[in-house]
Amino acid sequence: MNKGLVAVPFASHALPAHAGLIDVLQPIAYVIVSLVVFYTARHLFFTMNRLFGRQRHPYLDITQASWPLVTVIIPAHNEQPVIAHILERMIVVDYPRDCLKILCVDDRSTDATPAILDEFAARYPDRVQVLHRPPDAPPGKAAALVDTTAHLAGDIALIFDADYLPGPGLVKQLVAPFFDPEVGAVMGRVVPYNSGTNLLTHLLELERAGGYQVDQQARANLRLIPQFGGTVGGVRVSALRAIGGWDPHALAEDTDITYRLAIAGWKIAYQNRSECYEEVVESWPARYRQLRRWSRGHNQVLFRHLLPLLRSPHVARRERIDGALLLGIYAMAPVLLVGWLVLYLLWLCGDNGGGLLLMLAVVSYGTFGNAAAFYEIAAALRLDGERDKVKGVPLILIGFFVSTYAATAGFLAAIGDMLRPGRIHWHKTPRYRDHTAAAPDPAPPPRP
Repeated sequence: MNKGLVAVPFASHALPAHAGLIDVLQPIAYVIVSLVVFYTARHLFFTMNRLFGRQRHPYLDITQASWPLVTVIIPAHNEQPVIAHILERMIVVDYPRDCLKILCVDDRSTDATPAILDEFAARYPDRVQVLHRPPDAPPGKAAALVDTTAHLAGDIALIFDADYLPGPGLVKQLVAPFFDPEVGAVMGRVVPYNSGTNLLTHLLELERAGGYQVDQQARANLRLIPQFGGTVGGVRVSALRAIGGWDPHALAEDTDITYRLAIAGWKIAYQNRSECYEEVVESWPARYRQLRRWSRGHNQVLFRHLLPLLRSPHVARRERIDGALLLGIYAMAPVLLVGWLVLYLLWLCGDNGGGLLLMLAVVSYGTFGNAAAFYEIAAALRLDGERDKVKGVPLILIGFFVSTYAATAGFLAAIGDMLRPGRIHWHKTPRYRDHTAAAPDPAPPPRP
């Protein structure tokens, strides 16, 4: 045995205690842990409200009315696998034919999308209109929506992404809240139809359930600011024009319009029972790119609209607080990573931060293991009558690391955009559906 080697306990590798550094790091650690605990308490409060609080569905009974003129906008960039399916469903929705205009935007497509759109326009010339954007047009959904402004009919514009599968009654359900003159935007519930494809799609189904069934509905119950998601929803055109229209440079045009409307005094309505089925991504690289884009765009809105939100005389105090927390949700990913680093440095300096470390580990998993806390997801599955899927809730830890990394990358990209404004490359979400087959027809479960 080499007598020159001496066993040293792992703890002896700690750096000598540095009182000055500890004094700096400890307050940072407490602030970060407090923030994460606050977000956790917020998720828990939303969950309790959804399970035991008074539920608000103020527009549910509007089934018969003098329905107004509506434009349904369907942006489409290389959507050959899915575009025909949504048009087939939209043509037969239960809405007066002379009050419904379907405006399809061919956004610089290079596949068969333009031909498919033109075919539908030829078959239904009184209902379907196609707007072809030139190849050199600015990229992105927001820029495409800007180009639709001059072609809108009526004061209500509904928006659907091309992969969605609307039911017959959905348009009326989404139009109903606009009879309230204070409503500037409406959002329905998104449900994945391809959740059985693999582990990722199953996790995304859980995320959507918690985010919509619990988080969004709780915001509606508490008269906070539900988020308009840019699809399965709509805007009041006069309100949109009053705030300056779509921002063509916004990467998250849905979040941007949510806060600009709220700051101006308009209300956002959420319709939990107005469900529409979507095709979620089926690969982890696509999920990472999607999350990074969402985080980047969301944090751009944070930087632009946080102070105007807090200063707006049209926004109630409770809306300001929750609106600020919602704006900061993606920024919490890098904050969480900084928290882990600070606690590790404290440990190296000889400070016993084990209690803080354990607390941060528990609440960060509960809060950021997915887009909604795991208890929100469990509550949503209970409300949806799908308790057999609860056993998959612990698996959201798998998506935690991808979500944290992607959200942090998006946050840093948003800072870069602020420091060096320029053109942003748009990563299109891939489609997986077979366009030669009939459209999927998911049977909706009963939703309370």
